Amino acid sequence: MNHLLFDFTVDKTAKTVYISKEFDAPLALVWEAFTKPEILDQWTAPAPFVARTKYMNFEVGGKRFYAMVSPEGHESWQIQEYTSISPKTNFKYFSVFADKDETRHLPGSNWDLNFTEQNEITKVSITIYNESLERMEKMIEMGFKEGFTITLKDLTELLATLKNKTTKSHNI
Repeated sequence: MNHLLFDFTVDKTAKTVYISKEFDAPLALVWEAFTKPEILDQWTAPAPFVARTKYMNFEVGGKRFYAMVSPEGHESWQIQEYTSISPKTNFKYFSVFADKDETRHLPGSNWDLNFTEQNEITKVSITIYNESLERMEKMIEMGFKEGFTITLKDLTELLATLKNKTTKSHNI
């Protein structure tokens, strides 16, 4: 097993979090894992939480409205509003917490995700710019690094499963 890159850096001065992660999976599969609600819901909430997408329109101006649901049923809602999409290379969105009626709890953060592939290894580079230092510090205090690290581990395992299914279906 090769050692895949994982880097998580917080720059408080720039109010920005930088994340780089390599996956042993083809670009098309990793792209789908970040852009299809049925796959996103399988990995974007750290256990024991689950993610539930209410709706998602992956297009410029479209949104994903979803909740992270605790084992007790408490819902933490979030809106991701897509601002730019370059298929299989980059997409950007504005992320903001919300209530179940889609009332936004500003400030939010701007996410910029870049995808590259080399030798069947796909690298995802994520830049998260927070509108306020206070919001970023609150995210970090709430365990964002730990939670996101867990979700990326879950995604790694999910991609391995999906990759195996794809390989088997092509060999039939």
